Amino acid sequence: MSWKEKAKKCAAIEAVKHIKDGFILGLGSGSTVAYAIQESGKRMKQEGLRLLGVPTSHQAFTLAIRNGIPITTLDEHAQIDLAIDGADQIDTKLNLIKGMGGALTREKIVASAAKQFIVVADETKLTDKLGFRHPVPIEVLPFASSTVTSQLEKMGGKVVLREFKGKIGPVVTDNGNFILDANFGPIKNPKELNLQLKSIPGVIETGLFVNMAGVIYVGRQTTIQKLERITRALN
Repeated sequence: MSWKEKAKKCAAIEAVKHIKDGFILGLGSGSTVAYAIQESGKRMKQEGLRLLGVPTSHQAFTLAIRNGIPITTLDEHAQIDLAIDGADQIDTKLNLIKGMGGALTREKIVASAAKQFIVVADETKLTDKLGFRHPVPIEVLPFASSTVTSQLEKMGGKVVLREFKGKIGPVVTDNGNFILDANFGPIKNPKELNLQLKSIPGVIETGLFVNMAGVIYVGRQTTIQKLERITRALN
């Protein structure tokens, strides 16, 4: 196992320590979260924890089943105790770019429904500003992909319709939509850009997760770094 895989696994193990008996658990997608799902299943077997999982993708669903985590839905549990997910980029304010795996819409819905949202990643995902050498994934209705692309280009984005590797045709999400990868360069104001993107007809969701992550565990080559969002009480 490479240092990066070890770092991802150790970060995931730290996140799983937040899980308590009876939790409704949001299960993100991706290779890092796969370790968290496996570790959650181990805790269920070893400690007798009772958990229910809300998967954000078919991949997460399959992993949960394989690891003995019973599945539930947001229809049954509109509020989730804890959601664990990965990230493609993390800036200094703990804002994220997610969605390179294509599950960004369901991931954002599950994260927003959680009392606590924890992110796990390795140190290569850290950046001073989001968008540096990294596109923003945007889920769009297939019907609107051309018009949305035109609007994104007018905003200065370099846009690519995501296609399957080794297979002809666009990537189709679990929701039946397309993914546009839009590169805007370093993003000065992620919140403002997210709002602008969401205002375009045909855009379902963006991969900008702004002010959502409460705790982030970053796996480094020799240590695990814990980052926490500072919330100030209003007087």
